[in-house]
Amino acid sequence: MTLDRIEIVDFKNIPDATIDFSPGVNCLLGMNGMGKSNLLEAIHFLSFARSASSVPDRSLVRHGCQFLIVKGEYTSDSGSIEKVACGITPGKGKSLKLNGKEYQRISEHIGRFPIVTVSPSDTRLVDGSGEERRRLMDMVISQADPTYLSRLIRYTRALDSRNRMLRSGMKDSLLYESVELTMQETSDTIFTARREWTERISPIFADYYTAVSGGKEKARLAYRSQLEGTSLPKLLAEARAKDLILGHTSRGVHRDDLEMTLDGYSARRLGSQGQVKTFTIALRLAIFDYLRQTGGKTPLLLLDDIFDKLDADRVARIMKLVSGNRSFGQIFITDTNRKHLDEILAEISGPRLMLEVTDGTFTRINTPDETH
Repeated sequence: MTLDRIEIVDFKNIPDATIDFSPGVNCLLGMNGMGKSNLLEAIHFLSFARSASSVPDRSLVRHGCQFLIVKGEYTSDSGSIEKVACGITPGKGKSLKLNGKEYQRISEHIGRFPIVTVSPSDTRLVDGSGEERRRLMDMVISQADPTYLSRLIRYTRALDSRNRMLRSGMKDSLLYESVELTMQETSDTIFTARREWTERISPIFADYYTAVSGGKEKARLAYRSQLEGTSLPKLLAEARAKDLILGHTSRGVHRDDLEMTLDGYSARRLGSQGQVKTFTIALRLAIFDYLRQTGGKTPLLLLDDIFDKLDADRVARIMKLVSGNRSFGQIFITDTNRKHLDEILAEISGPRLMLEVTDGTFTRINTPDETH
């Protein structure tokens, strides 16, 4: 799959832009705050109809403007052309269309145009809360399995209902059991999907980590859930008295986590900045493989500021991996340093594009040995 063209009106600091992309490597050059990452976020917006950072929709609209719209034209792996348009008007809501037809539910769109983004904020996957890692699992699995998202939504709604009951001090066990039945029906499939995903992706991730790090240490992922070896009804019944005091549900798949280790030690506690970034990049590349193999579509690969906190050897290994393997398809790279991007492109054959980004505007510039 490739994104052939994007049209943007009043998205963050981008007032008006129409860009025809290369099907190969696309480089965005510019100082911080000029709009490089905002363009990548606009691409994310086309795939998920929301911000990559989960900020409110209204904050995506350029300051002082009445609405935003982002349109994308894609070529699928089979060669068909598909057009997506997503807009936000504060106070009126969101519109999402595929080939001119409005979606009934935005959740139906998830997974149609898969992307994988490597960004500086990925360090939160290692040093942040379990919520960050659960969000990652849910986003990836939802792109590969549309039924997963619907079950997750049902579980979350039932969980919210139970939490409201706990905060109100309700003690009627029959009412709790009614809500908990929906939680149980959905949690079993969520648990199974997350466990199977982790088991499938772990060896791929470990191989990528070894390739990027040069084999300096062994990285490992493991899924941790309170449902391992027990059932949700039992967990909830045991915790109900405690939950009434806490005012929220302390047991369930909404407490799941991914354990991340380097040579058997916590990556969160002992990993250096370079190791943590290597960890997250290897994880994202493994996710790319998973989505391509599971969904039958080649995701877009977005590499935002990958040079930061990595030594030259690790950067070279990453670029050798992604540029030497055409299964990675269309790639977008941002950086503040022209020399970095020229060095990358000098090692890559095939179509490429470099854009200079200044205050939300995009200007094409020449690249080394450019192939049109």
